[in-house]
Amino acid sequence: MPDVKQIAAQRLDLAPRVFWPWTIPGAPAIHEARWRLLLKRTPVISATEHVAKEGGLSEIEEVVACSLCDETRVQPILHPKDRSGKNRWAYPVVRCPSCGFLYRQPGIRPEKLGVLYEKKGYKKFLTGHYSDKRIRRYRLVMDAFDPLFAGGAGRRAFDFGCGAGLFLDLAEQRGFEPYGVDLSEESIAEARTRPSGRNAYFGTPQDVPEIASGGFDVITLWSVLAHLPCPVEDFTMVRELLAPGGALLVLTVNAESLYLKAQRDDWNGFTPNHLKFFSPKTLPLLLKRAGFGSVVFRPMYGDSVEAGTTTMSDANVRRLRRAIDDGNRGNMMRAVAFVEPDAPAKWGWQRDALVL
Repeated sequence: MPDVKQIAAQRLDLAPRVFWPWTIPGAPAIHEARWRLLLKRTPVISATEHVAKEGGLSEIEEVVACSLCDETRVQPILHPKDRSGKNRWAYPVVRCPSCGFLYRQPGIRPEKLGVLYEKKGYKKFLTGHYSDKRIRRYRLVMDAFDPLFAGGAGRRAFDFGCGAGLFLDLAEQRGFEPYGVDLSEESIAEARTRPSGRNAYFGTPQDVPEIASGGFDVITLWSVLAHLPCPVEDFTMVRELLAPGGALLVLTVNAESLYLKAQRDDWNGFTPNHLKFFSPKTLPLLLKRAGFGSVVFRPMYGDSVEAGTTTMSDANVRRLRRAIDDGNRGNMMRAVAFVEPDAPAKWGWQRDALVL
């Protein structure tokens, strides 16, 4: 029997529902207006008052200030929870009234971060059907930053939060000497079953002398930034691991996403172990505070669009790209940062670079 909704969508030239915030005429302006109204109506209170209203702290939580400007007041704007209906997790998300940063409040105590990764099946999640999508995304992101990743011969790459080592495989295929660390011991065991995982280690970069000594030409954080409880400290450490002229690649969920502004609590960027939510406006604040000198952004339009496999019409793709280009409002954010302000010129990106 024909799918009536699908036939109707085709006749109306509607994109898949997940793309509606970008492709339906007028939708971007509506979602932006509703978001501004939410912020205008949400009161500013102290972080301690907010946490008390939420029921206090668990044994792994603590009250945190804004990572970017140390503001201790918050706007409690969202309360995401398990979208499966099983109520396995929920947490408040607040906005910093000073710099606009979104983050989980209360936060997770850094020494307890590993608790979020003890769940059985985490390795299976990283290596199951999701892995094919991750590998495709790695390639698309690297290609967007050609020629930086075109060839790695004689260059060292460090994947911070390497999981089961999927990127280490790709890095080695492109000629890089790959290294990685992760807080999931099970995932590292899986990574080390392959030749590319010979330099994969459980723990933090400081735990591994081969990594702590630095000198890396490329460091990657694939969907890791949102997991870091102390991003300024971590990015400062990462900066110190870079070789002169080295580059830091960041892929993370985008807090400027039109999909977030449309879905709010139900946004797919909220997951049980995400803590911080950066945007093209707040990531430069983090990079500058950590000692980086420049950054280059590339808007991300979605894997199927960039891979040329989307079923959307050309008109919808054009609307999608226009809406995302206006403020870099895709659901994911990708960027490459350098310590030196003039380093992007080496790759021909001087016109695209934001000097911090």
